[in-house]
Amino acid sequence: MSKPKVVLAYSGGLDTSVILKWLEQKGYDVVAYVANIGQNEDFEEIRQKALKTGASKVYVEDIREEFITDFVFPAIQGNAVYEGRYLMGTSLARPTIAKKHIEIAYKEGAEYVSHGATGKGNDQVRFELTFYALNPEIKVIAPWKDREFLNQFQGRTDLLNYAEKHGIPVKATLKKPYSEDENIMHISHEAGILEDPMLRPTEDMFTLTKSPKDAPDKETVLEIEFKDGIPVKVTNLNDGTVKQTPLELFLYMNKIGGENAIGRVDMVENRYVGIKSRGVYETPGVTVLMAAHRDLEGIAMDREVMRLRDMLMPKFAELIYNGYWFAPEMEFMLSMIRKSQEGVDGTVLVSLYKGNITSIGRKSPNSLYNQDLSSMDIAGGFNQEDSRGFININAVRLKAHHVILKKRMPHLFGGK
Repeated sequence: MSKPKVVLAYSGGLDTSVILKWLEQKGYDVVAYVANIGQNEDFEEIRQKALKTGASKVYVEDIREEFITDFVFPAIQGNAVYEGRYLMGTSLARPTIAKKHIEIAYKEGAEYVSHGATGKGNDQVRFELTFYALNPEIKVIAPWKDREFLNQFQGRTDLLNYAEKHGIPVKATLKKPYSEDENIMHISHEAGILEDPMLRPTEDMFTLTKSPKDAPDKETVLEIEFKDGIPVKVTNLNDGTVKQTPLELFLYMNKIGGENAIGRVDMVENRYVGIKSRGVYETPGVTVLMAAHRDLEGIAMDREVMRLRDMLMPKFAELIYNGYWFAPEMEFMLSMIRKSQEGVDGTVLVSLYKGNITSIGRKSPNSLYNQDLSSMDIAGGFNQEDSRGFININAVRLKAHHVILKKRMPHLFGGK
């Protein structure tokens, strides 16, 4: 009788290595799935470790470009920012990873999928909602929500003892006093010592961005070109560097943004499960691209379309953060955003300097800006006498409201 097959999202770290062996011992045929989403890892070493730990097969999938084109670029089109600050590098990565996870499960004929996300965080929700949306029949094994597993592993010491007992290699490096999650969009730092919201991160924690104190004392000027709200080309006007493919463009924007101290955020956010958490994020490239995109919309996007899109933007960000990328409401939201971006074409000049992003020029073949019409020096086809009627019509309801204002603020009208 064949063993039940499970595809495990495997990172090579202590938790997922223990989970791999634990699943094997419970009688599963474990297929390990390693997602290369831009983290700085030795993927061949991870592959060999998975096989030695008990995996029957290992998939190492490079999903960086799909992550950029199918998830990050739509987020830029919609100016998706969670709670006004977080650009959601982790939130966008999870459905990308989970989508490939389900593809492998279909390919392998696996009845089960498994992951190492905890029962307190957002990632369990993002992974599992994506699993069920793409395969309603899939069965999920989430050890950190399994009573048997929780009883066996009550802390890091139990995990280490289990690893030693079963010959699972553990890197003998000093564990950082906080956790990190890295991909091609960002790196996050949280938990551990960072759970104290008053503790200031030390400078050695940051890996993608320089401190403004150490950034060059010279501005970097970039020319960023967009098509339908998607960045398609970046040119460094200081040294002539040009990048055009999504992956190359993204890697370069991270490099140049980080060198100029762009993209640090330190915040307390609201997790979907109801817990507040403190996170420190470095998102250099997307921070610049988002600012440039927003600036281009000012010249190329209709006012009322922009206002409607902006009203829905917090909901768009919330759907991403909470794990609903493959939900019907997200399909609607994405179609609306794509429609709003038709014609958001053109070029933006940005200056990067010591943590600051300044838009210094923009142009678009679909520009709605009429220099003559807006000029204070020439009439430009605008009849200023028409403004009298415009104001009178808009004042009708304000005049009616005067009755209430007079009662509320009698001192303005000679009363006491």
